[in-house]
Amino acid sequence: MSYPAALYLGDKGETTGRFHLADAAPDLLIGERTRVHYLATGANTGGHYGLYRWEMGAAPSGGGAHFHRTFSESFFILTGTVSLYDGEAWTDHSPGAFFHVPPGGIHAFRNSHGPATMLVLFAPGAPREGYFEELADIVGSGRQLSEEEWTDLYRRHDQYMV
Repeated sequence: MSYPAALYLGDKGETTGRFHLADAAPDLLIGERTRVHYLATGANTGGHYGLYRWEMGAAPSGGGAHFHRTFSESFFILTGTVSLYDGEAWTDHSPGAFFHVPPGGIHAFRNSHGPATMLVLFAPGAPREGYFEELADIVGSGRQLSEEEWTDLYRRHDQYMV
């Protein structure tokens, strides 16, 4: 494996780094259960990756078993216990655990044991904010989607439920 082609061709470098402070308000609330921080979106990383801090409250929440065709998804547990599904079994994981799922890999997560926080990384950087925001709108409005509406939502956001 070799380094990819250069993306920056200047001679002196630039001051372009961005901070996201630990005490910043979340960018999105999904009902009363989940706070999402957009640490680095695909849009502001030039499509290289998207990184999100996912804070789950006391009530169990999480995504059902699914896969993606266009990006990988990785999880790094920061606090609490997160149950992760690897396509075969659910296992509980504590802070420091890391789980990488390549494109096509079946996976799911939930906080079955109370509050938990994790980092979620998508590579390359897919526009996941639109998906998260649609979920927040659905939860916030109390709207009930039909099976066809859920299928359409998932298809538009490269999420294939199993």
